[in-house]
Amino acid sequence: MISGGGTGGHIYPALALIEALKAHDKHAEVLYVGTHRGLESRIVPERGIAFKTIKIQGFKRSLSPQNFKTVYLFLKSVVTARKYIKAFKPDVVVGTGGYVSGAVVFAASQMHIPTVIHEQNSVVGVTNKFLSHFVNKIAISFESARSQFPEKKVVMTGNPRAQQVANIQKTAALQAYGLKDDVPTVLIFGGSRGAARINAATASAVPELNKRDYQTLFVTGQVHYDKIMDSLSKTTLAPNVKIEPYIKNMPAILPEIAVILGRAGATSIAEITALGIPSILVPSPYVTNDHQTKNAQSLVNAGAAELVKEADLTATSLLKAVDGLMLNADHREDMANNAKKLGMPDAADQLLKVLESVVK
Repeated sequence: MISGGGTGGHIYPALALIEALKAHDKHAEVLYVGTHRGLESRIVPERGIAFKTIKIQGFKRSLSPQNFKTVYLFLKSVVTARKYIKAFKPDVVVGTGGYVSGAVVFAASQMHIPTVIHEQNSVVGVTNKFLSHFVNKIAISFESARSQFPEKKVVMTGNPRAQQVANIQKTAALQAYGLKDDVPTVLIFGGSRGAARINAATASAVPELNKRDYQTLFVTGQVHYDKIMDSLSKTTLAPNVKIEPYIKNMPAILPEIAVILGRAGATSIAEITALGIPSILVPSPYVTNDHQTKNAQSLVNAGAAELVKEADLTATSLLKAVDGLMLNADHREDMANNAKKLGMPDAADQLLKVLESVVK
């Protein structure tokens, strides 16, 4: 049984683990427990994975009457989780983060079912910090997370998402967007929903990007696309600049990318280190405990990325950072090698070994 929800950062590692499990044992059974409102309610069933839901919500960080409802829903969700566990009879229960995993993994631990949690970020989430006192093992993706957990339970596995992308081969993927395969390309991407500050800075930089010898693939996010295109209505895009609202299969194009400018979420970090892609990271300032900055800093310290604070991101600073890499092949190669050293291309297999260790 696997539980994780709310954001792709919790869901995609779970799906990568399931894929690896099925590759090792095609007869393995998996039940995914999420919420009916989270992204998992759409993504997981699309993959043909058995899916059940629990109603739960997160705590407000300020004093709020809503927290009484949160406690009630948590206790109720634990009861529901116990029913699912009794019916499914899992050998092991895995939590990949999000409030829903708190109820499911806690219920399993109280029923003496082997339990494992996976922490994707450098700063531990509140759910995993709570669960760390009850589970058998804790898998981490960043060494900096180790000290935030009970030491004896911690195992470094990396993020299972890395294994999904590590062996993707180059294809002619960029041709689908009107770009050449033999010209260095920078991907500017603010996440699946886009990022307003990254979009604004990039749109302002388009007249200069038009003049560059390298290519730019700018992905705005669906909700921002029309606004960005309206702002550029008087600007003619050169053949080397393409703007897209969304790319459905992002991993397929990553081997073609010379540099990425984007956020520093756990999934992005796993992908760029697995493939060894130089990056310019603009951490989101709107996430809990500023964990994206700490994620990014781990790459910067290893010489694998550059960091630009969102508050400092303008068309000028964006161009300076992108030109600094795109116009210097040697620098890109050094950074790519450093990123590759941080990658864990067998992360899903490592996590499977952890599961096996608690089941035996």
